[in-house]
Amino acid sequence: MNPAGRLTAAGLSLPDYGGLELGAVLPGALAAVGAGDAVTGRDAEADRIRLGIPTADHIVVVLLDGLGHHQLDARRGHAPFLRSTESGVITAGFPTTTATSLALFGTGRASGATGMTGYTAHNPATGAAANLVSWEGADDPDTWQREPSLMRVAHEGGLPVASLGKRRFAGSGLTRAALSGGEFVGAERLSDRVDEAIQRARRPGLTYCYWGDIDAAGHKHGWQSDEWVAALEDADQELRRLRARLPRHAAMVVTADHGMVDVTGAPRWDLGAEPALARDVRLVAGEPRALHLHMDDAGVAPAVAARWRDVLGDNAAVLLRDEAVSLGLFGPVSGHVEERIGDVVVAMAGRATVVDSRTQTAQALALVGVHGSLTEEELQVPLLVAGEA
Repeated sequence: MNPAGRLTAAGLSLPDYGGLELGAVLPGALAAVGAGDAVTGRDAEADRIRLGIPTADHIVVVLLDGLGHHQLDARRGHAPFLRSTESGVITAGFPTTTATSLALFGTGRASGATGMTGYTAHNPATGAAANLVSWEGADDPDTWQREPSLMRVAHEGGLPVASLGKRRFAGSGLTRAALSGGEFVGAERLSDRVDEAIQRARRPGLTYCYWGDIDAAGHKHGWQSDEWVAALEDADQELRRLRARLPRHAAMVVTADHGMVDVTGAPRWDLGAEPALARDVRLVAGEPRALHLHMDDAGVAPAVAARWRDVLGDNAAVLLRDEAVSLGLFGPVSGHVEERIGDVVVAMAGRATVVDSRTQTAQALALVGVHGSLTEEELQVPLLVAGEA
């Protein structure tokens, strides 16, 4: 079966790079406030029109970590504001994970350009895995991620820009790599971030607000849990308040970085207990739903891929690096990024996972909700636009 056929057979879809996608949101928002010239490599005004973002003096862009379109649709009764405001569905990139998506959002470029290829990624300088959330084991952020931050370019061009998030994220490796530029305002509660956004929306500019509690509840308890629903309800209430108190000539855009699947009771393989999967694989990077397999000898990659296909069957699409790149999973791939992509790339189907008890913590192995692959549940995220046309 050819690579595209493997993807289709596994029930997986490609991101809509250049179309209705997460990478269009910030360019479209910048175009809406007259700062589209901060965007290079894509047509920001076309992104604005495609996504239906109105022109405004100020745009508040909210990113709700972990809120996929399918999860929101399934719990619509618990989110009346988000339900009534959802204007469309867009795709995240691959893999569908926070580090990758925040870089896609912040630069407008997919992981093949940003090098943000997963939760963990192969660092060619050390041969080990770098964690792109904690930034442990990664190079200097400006070296690792070389695409320009759109917020930084816009700010340097004179647009007032602010990012709202937890205080500990100020100056973090991930923040510097994906979302640098402008003023960072630390606020622990969503209500405090909403208050700050309302104040800033009275003046021209752009405010970016990140909220992670929905994702955290999903990882620990699953998106079908009461805890996840409670986190969704809290966000819905606060964003309703934000919309109600936005001044005239301000608008808001709400989206997410990925969806999620609950994996309790689903097929799971452990490299620590599966010699056929571990054989010839020097390093496993990525996450349990999207794996990068690195070998000392790339010549054995076809044999490794064949063994993984035999073991996983219909539960995954297993691709050689060249196949994954040619399909466009990572968008255009820059030369310095190529070695961060696995010799073999594995995108899991259904709710199946592959873990590695040799390297992963007990806490990581116990996660109920996970993401990373290309099912609709993980790939599709909501787009909500509110404000004057």
